[in-house]
Amino acid sequence: MTLSSFLTNLVIPLNLSITLLVLGVVLFMLRQRKTAFFFAALGLGWALFWSLPASSLWAGGRLEQLYAHTMPMKLPNAQAIVVLGGSTANNRSNWFEPYDSDTATARVDTAAMLYKAHRAPFIIVSGAALEGNISEAQIMANALRQLDVPQQAIILESGSYTTYENAVNTSKELKQRNIDRVLLVTSALHMPRAMAVFKKQGVDAIAAPSAPQIVVPSDRGFSFWQPSMRALQASRSIVKEYVGLLVYWVRGWI
Repeated sequence: MTLSSFLTNLVIPLNLSITLLVLGVVLFMLRQRKTAFFFAALGLGWALFWSLPASSLWAGGRLEQLYAHTMPMKLPNAQAIVVLGGSTANNRSNWFEPYDSDTATARVDTAAMLYKAHRAPFIIVSGAALEGNISEAQIMANALRQLDVPQQAIILESGSYTTYENAVNTSKELKQRNIDRVLLVTSALHMPRAMAVFKKQGVDAIAAPSAPQIVVPSDRGFSFWQPSMRALQASRSIVKEYVGLLVYWVRGWI
């Protein structure tokens, strides 16, 4: 496990809360009661904070709003469209609502719309096989063909396991094809880190994020301050992005 993965898994709200509670129990058994109560309260507080929709809307919304979602026809032309692998909250349109296949949107949907709007003649899909033998790049390529994007317009980059590797490997592919300017497609939450690492690799990237997912739902019964399991689950991806930005900055990747 890499340092980034370890830190991410550690500070994920539910994981960190359990860790702090276990630490509190151990300290209590060692008769360090004041310290034990402190860590137990800290663990419960951390879980409670991230179970509030207001916390996700504030922390996640700040990242999603850094690069505005723009309709394909309003984006400039480029030489290629780059789509990064990875799924976010099952591609549901709103993290605070149940999954609905009729409203779900994936990154490949955004890429296909850009291609059909004649923003670029090629789509590069980037992502290795996280499980099994089929890479994310191949899965996205299959989805693009189902969206009527021709095979000859799709380029696979199947060796990347991280955002950093996405940028490094894709930049090599771009140089080989003399491509200078690309439209970068990923989730709105992931876009700040993706843009930073691609620019660090010298890629002239234009942000073309999918629609924001961390938004106030239309449900009249929605409460900013009522603890929600969906909010707690969503916090996993939000915290991952902040930790990712920190680790990438420390390692000089952004």
